[in-house]
Amino acid sequence: MVTVRKWTGWEADLLREAKKMSIRGFAGYLGVSESVVMQWKQRGATLIPVAESQQILDTALGRCSDAERAAFSELISATGPPGETAAGDGHPAGRIPDLPSGLVVRQMPTEVAASQDRWRAARRYLNGHREQLSRAAAGLYDPALRVAGTPLLTTPGWMPAEPVPIDRIRLVWTDDDADVLVSGSEPEAQATHPLRAPGLRFDRYTMAIRYIDSPTLFENRPSYRLSRVQWKGDEGELTFGLGTYFDKLDVCEAIGHEFAAVSLERPAELASPAPRLWGHLPLRRLVADPFDPTLRAVTPAITTLLIRRRRDGTATFLLHWRDPAKVATAGGLYDTIPAGEFQPGSIMSAKSPEDFDLWRNIVRELNEELLGAPEFDGSRSRPLAYEKWPLFRALEGARREGRLKVFCFGIGIDALTLAATIPSALVIDDEVFDQLFGEIAESNAEGVTVTHWDGQDTSEGIPFTHQNITRFISNEPMAPPGAACLALAWKHREILLAR
Repeated sequence: MVTVRKWTGWEADLLREAKKMSIRGFAGYLGVSESVVMQWKQRGATLIPVAESQQILDTALGRCSDAERAAFSELISATGPPGETAAGDGHPAGRIPDLPSGLVVRQMPTEVAASQDRWRAARRYLNGHREQLSRAAAGLYDPALRVAGTPLLTTPGWMPAEPVPIDRIRLVWTDDDADVLVSGSEPEAQATHPLRAPGLRFDRYTMAIRYIDSPTLFENRPSYRLSRVQWKGDEGELTFGLGTYFDKLDVCEAIGHEFAAVSLERPAELASPAPRLWGHLPLRRLVADPFDPTLRAVTPAITTLLIRRRRDGTATFLLHWRDPAKVATAGGLYDTIPAGEFQPGSIMSAKSPEDFDLWRNIVRELNEELLGAPEFDGSRSRPLAYEKWPLFRALEGARREGRLKVFCFGIGIDALTLAATIPSALVIDDEVFDQLFGEIAESNAEGVTVTHWDGQDTSEGIPFTHQNITRFISNEPMAPPGAACLALAWKHREILLAR
């Protein structure tokens, strides 16, 4: 691998060109703002990026393919700094075989390269085998905690006996942002943090993802942090404060990485992991009780199974395949649709009832995943005006008329990563779905909608039958939250499909 020191804005822009990225794409790839990349482009050789940006660019070049590094070197050799031209021929100056003055090329230290290679191998094994690893990790816990035999775990205090209508769940806000006991920076997490320089490790798992194996979507956004769960009959109360998405990944993805790395080293022990692997999982052992929200930041996703209810009593359901090149979690797996993190839609609206609402979060995900619309990523300066949004108004009208119902199954934990989710189901009359969504988008920013499966056209959904439910749960690479939604929806189908 190659790293570079003493970058200029000119050279940073050449790296962007070598990777054939737009300014927006390059900014997202590096994890900096578009305005920073524009400064590099506009000021060229007169700008020397700050030390942190130098390190980011340094690491980015080290991650480039051989072809990209060759293209970068060719651009450096063939092009002089902006504004300079060779006398008489009008071509850019600097057309010289050697690198520009001040640019030093050196090999990444062997121990750093080896550490990052091992980390990358475990990360890719994790992403390529999540379904098998989830089932194996479930063996570490009491079988009674598993939701309908899936790798999603729950506890009686987190799961009501029957689905609860979403409008009977009260959300309570708390400003108590007490520090958690496990943040992913502990010595027990160090094995999941590769070296970034000799003797120095990345201090967070998310930093390693960003600089070594970053997916397309990788942003640290505000997220709702769960602190208390209470169910009573057909009502519930959930208490939240504010955290961030990376709070979750720094612990949960690291715990999954730890299990994947140990599994690579000890594949024969996966069949009965409980007695054999616990001793090799120090980070997981820190989260001794996965249902204790004081141990780690519990920032749940909302995983919703959309069921199209027909007049003849039959139904279909929608699924989504999550592209591992685009997402940081559950890549390579089928999941229900819509699904997404429980997050505010605006930086100003975390506490606002407009955004602090399970149903509104689901509607935003429907807009993104079924219509292919841009995500409400929390960067808006003003809250989304839901009452003026045609899609939201139409869906609300269908709810009032009983042609759309939303239920919550409770809260669960993925056995592999200990990431929390709120499994739910949205039942919508077939004709309402067609009126509002028509032909659904076949792909979106996170993956592909399952519009063709097993040789059949499933653009109107996969038949909601015991055979299909069992097949996806048992024989397909299914995300644990999605598998639990399918199992619970089938178990409670009379409640869900009743008119």
